[in-house]
Amino acid sequence: MKQKIGGNESRLQRWGYFFVLPFVATFCFFNLWPMINTFLLAFSDLKGLRSDYSIVGLANFSRLVKDKYFWEAVGNTFVIWGWNFLPQIGLALILSIWFSDMRLKLRGKNLVRAIIYMPNLLTAVSVAMLFRSMFYYPTGPINQFLTRNLGLYSTVIKDGQAAHEAFNFFRSVPTTRGVVAFIQFWMWYGQTVILLMAGITSIPSSLYESAVVDGANSRQTTLHITLPLLRPMMLYILVTSVIGGMQMYDIPFLLTDGRGAPDFKIRTTNMYFYNVAFQGVNDYSFAAAISVGIFIITIIISMVIFFMLQDRNDLKKEKAA
Repeated sequence: MKQKIGGNESRLQRWGYFFVLPFVATFCFFNLWPMINTFLLAFSDLKGLRSDYSIVGLANFSRLVKDKYFWEAVGNTFVIWGWNFLPQIGLALILSIWFSDMRLKLRGKNLVRAIIYMPNLLTAVSVAMLFRSMFYYPTGPINQFLTRNLGLYSTVIKDGQAAHEAFNFFRSVPTTRGVVAFIQFWMWYGQTVILLMAGITSIPSSLYESAVVDGANSRQTTLHITLPLLRPMMLYILVTSVIGGMQMYDIPFLLTDGRGAPDFKIRTTNMYFYNVAFQGVNDYSFAAAISVGIFIITIIISMVIFFMLQDRNDLKKEKAA
């Protein structure tokens, strides 16, 4: 028999719907409908200043698969993400283990954690403008330090003769990629440290106490207790980092000419989407197909990472069940 709901409880439920309604309406208007509309536009031919369009099927996706510029942008994105993520996870793992090890008795841990997390609170625009001014050619602070204090110059050939001048950092592909990757690393490694420390503190202390009683040292407890039990948190960090990397836009866009110079080697997938949609011919339908392609690539990579890093014992238990 169904239990009857009292009058007070019924009124409370109605008030619950009332308070949830603003969020649901906002989500549907600003998130759900744009997503649905993007998928619809990916199958259309909307371009330029037109407001009417017709359905063209999979033409945009067929064009996307053959578009070398899109795949070059995908490659650029993963190169910059790799330069950022590998040192980020390495340094964050070392710091989180140090800060969580009670035997080290480190002083000022809370202050250091606050300092390394502070870059994450800055806006990407302000950070990009800061680094652009620092590496500015030819009178930026970095160039001033290299040329005046260290006597280092860039050698260029003018009229058949070697000449010395300041470094134009943003005309070099490795340097520009390195600056973008360093900014991403600097802004996000503090958050990675906090997440890893949260994962370490969730490990039962009895495991470490038992290991110490058995004579294990810090290196052994790290290898055989900390790292294996950090697998779920590492999986979460890796997947969210891949998603964030595929959405990389503001830092490379502001540090370059907006098109990924030099030689379009800094152009990420989101920058390419913006260039197609809002610059040039305003090809909204193909831009929508690009966004759907980015979404599909992100889903595939996340699933591959999830199944590769999932604990084999958990898989066996699931199959047995």
